Amino acid sequence: VQLQASGGGLEQAGGSLRLSCAASGRTSNTYSMAWFRQAPGKEREFVAGILRRSSVPTYADSVKGRFTTSRDNAKNTMYLRMNNLKPEDTAVYYCAADGGIILSSMKRSRSWGYWGQGTLVTVSS
Repeated sequence: VQLQASGGGLEQAGGSLRLSCAASGRTSNTYSMAWFRQAPGKEREFVAGILRRSSVPTYADSVKGRFTTSRDNAKNTMYLRMNNLKPEDTAVYYCAADGGIILSSMKRSRSWGYWGQGTLVTVSS
C-alpha cells in the first residue's frame, strides 16, 4: 500500500483546510486508515481514524468538534476536513493505513504499518 497525502498549506487561525490521502492498491474495507500529526520537537500524535469495515471515526480530544474525517472506499481516499484552525494545529500531517488495527491500538503510531510522506499545515495567529 502506498499513501499520498496532499492539501496542506498556510492558513490563518479560524480558517479551514481539507487534506486528502490517496491510497494505491486495494485498501477499501481491507485497511483501517488514520491521520497523525507531528509538530516540531514533538512526538507524532493521533488525530483521527476509521477502522476497516466501519464508517464511524475516532478523534483525538484536541480536534473533536473541529475536524471531520471520512473515507471514500470507491476512490481509495481518506479526507480530513479541518475547521476553526488554531496555531497549535501547525504540524506535518501524515496518513497511515494498516490491516491489523483494533480500537485499542488505533491511537499508537507504532501500530500502523504504512505511512504517507506527510503534508505541512501551518496556521498563523
